[in-house]
Amino acid sequence: MCGLAGFLGPPRAESERRLAAMTERLVHRGPDSSGLWVDAAAGVGLGHARLSIVDLSPAGHQPMASNSGRYVLVFNGEVYNHLALRAELEQSGHAPDWRGHSDTESLIAGFDAWGVAATVSRAIGMFAFAVWDRETRELVLGRDRMGEKPLYYGWQGEGSHRTFLFGSELRALQAHPSCGTEIDRNAVVQFMRYGHVSGAQAIYEGLFRLTPGCLAQVSLDRPDIVVTPYWSAVDAAQQPKRQEDPVETIDALDALLRDAVGQQMLADVPLGAFLSGGIDSSLIVGLMQAQSERPIQTFTMGFREPRYNEAAFAARVAAHLGTNHTELYVEDADLRDVVPMLSDIYDEPFADASQIPTFLVSKLAKGSIKVALSGDGGDELFCGYDRYRQGAGLMRRLEGVPKLFRGAAAGAARAVPVGVWDRALAPLRRVAVGKEPNGQWMHRMADYATSGSIEELHHKLVSRWRWPEEVVNCGHEPQSLLAGLLPPRRGESDAERMMLLDQLTYLPDGILTKVDRAAMHVSLETRAPLLDHRVVAFAGSLPLEMKLRGATSKWALRQVLYRYVPADLIERPKMGFEVPVGIWLRGPLRDWAEDLLAPHRVRDSGLLDAGLVRRTWQEHLSGRFNWGLQLWNVLMLLAWQRRQCAPGRVVGSDG
Repeated sequence: MCGLAGFLGPPRAESERRLAAMTERLVHRGPDSSGLWVDAAAGVGLGHARLSIVDLSPAGHQPMASNSGRYVLVFNGEVYNHLALRAELEQSGHAPDWRGHSDTESLIAGFDAWGVAATVSRAIGMFAFAVWDRETRELVLGRDRMGEKPLYYGWQGEGSHRTFLFGSELRALQAHPSCGTEIDRNAVVQFMRYGHVSGAQAIYEGLFRLTPGCLAQVSLDRPDIVVTPYWSAVDAAQQPKRQEDPVETIDALDALLRDAVGQQMLADVPLGAFLSGGIDSSLIVGLMQAQSERPIQTFTMGFREPRYNEAAFAARVAAHLGTNHTELYVEDADLRDVVPMLSDIYDEPFADASQIPTFLVSKLAKGSIKVALSGDGGDELFCGYDRYRQGAGLMRRLEGVPKLFRGAAAGAARAVPVGVWDRALAPLRRVAVGKEPNGQWMHRMADYATSGSIEELHHKLVSRWRWPEEVVNCGHEPQSLLAGLLPPRRGESDAERMMLLDQLTYLPDGILTKVDRAAMHVSLETRAPLLDHRVVAFAGSLPLEMKLRGATSKWALRQVLYRYVPADLIERPKMGFEVPVGIWLRGPLRDWAEDLLAPHRVRDSGLLDAGLVRRTWQEHLSGRFNWGLQLWNVLMLLAWQRRQCAPGRVVGSDG
């Protein structure tokens, strides 16, 4: 895992100095070495910060030129089947005289033999890269199929200063003098809804993220950026379903997962895994331990609030498998130490409070290992989230009721004050500590009842602020996969539809962003075997009953897991990687939140409605509402903006 940065623009004498400044911003992603390559005449520069994982020798140094000299490459990630690619090159007579055994060298040799697109289509892995083609004088950017690795880009500057910039994180682009800092208010609206900037958007105007599974081509002669998909998650999810015997299907899934995990265990440095004790991480660790001659190192985070704590379950799984297990509990002091760091860690507004334990477990693991495997992707691929089952069930019931009647009933429910609902429902519905009160829950259910489609319901289910344009000054929600640009349906069920939407949005923009930034801030590489694109395609080929049987989610994964871990160590109500953010904001983080949410600070930000933010904060403190998730969005935005702004200057304000 590494960091990359670069530019394409008018030739300048100071190009190498600017490239060095951009690359230096990414030293946390690659502290082991760095490299620069500049073609001053062509106006192109490629910078690389290396985290050495495979081939620790100088033979793996980047930027790397191909044997023919045509291509120069900077690469972030891992190609797990690169030895198979080498064998194919050798059998076809296209192999160079190998300098080392890095996957970067295998990849660039493929570029020489087959071209960029054909090589990437052969690769199994997670990656982002930039390659300069000296023959065509064209720059090509690429990103892995599921979006594990980030890549930002865009034209910046005006006139003779107009330059195409790219990099693993926005901070690298900002080190170039052509890069602007105007906040895109429409992206802020999107952030307030989801807790992250989604799709191709970036928080700054004129900058974008490369869509997963795509290549982007640009040149000075043809400045229009051409983005072309080389793989489609939609096609993988919407393919014909398997009809074979369930036992045969589980055998095939077991073999595929074993192979995916085995490939991702290849490294020239110490390796381990995150273990929560849930289905996905327990399965990955079980498959790792089955293929290891020594105990796997595993790591988990615990919480003092019992409802949110899974550490004891993880310890039981670790004991059964015989791993070398380490756990750490999140204390109030940890929160106070980590929260001020989040805006720097994430570099772009990001508001999933589980980013705190994710960072802490990454830091814990980094003390012993350099690569950690995780179970990310299992929920989105194998129907793990409760909202898939519950949302599909609710939609079936709603479709039997005329929409006019539903609207009237919902309006009547919302007209009843939350306090009245709280008192009325208290004997019927117990509210868990840290969860929303009954009145707030009832108003939310009324909103869901007006949904006219599963897409509309899903959009509400994944929204933090339901009407984010009310809280963002002068912003409008952009079109996105969840706001108007949906892929066409091809007969999938409502639950499968929701899974696909999450694979395209929440997984890359939320989950994978969270893990990448947290782990790379401490120079830890993370790998997700369930996101091997062969596993993704296999999951897409499974009929829904292989994923969801009654109230049992991830049925197929469970059957594989039970071959390695007894069911009684796993079966319990799903908790997920949830954190008690509402409790924290009323407790150990209250002073920090009060400082950021002071009315004059919110007004000075120029982005948010200070009155609405203040009312929401006071309602949360009263205990009548739990606005923890909504307020976390506000806090992460304001903390990020404070970090971005020079003293006395408001970036992105109307002035």
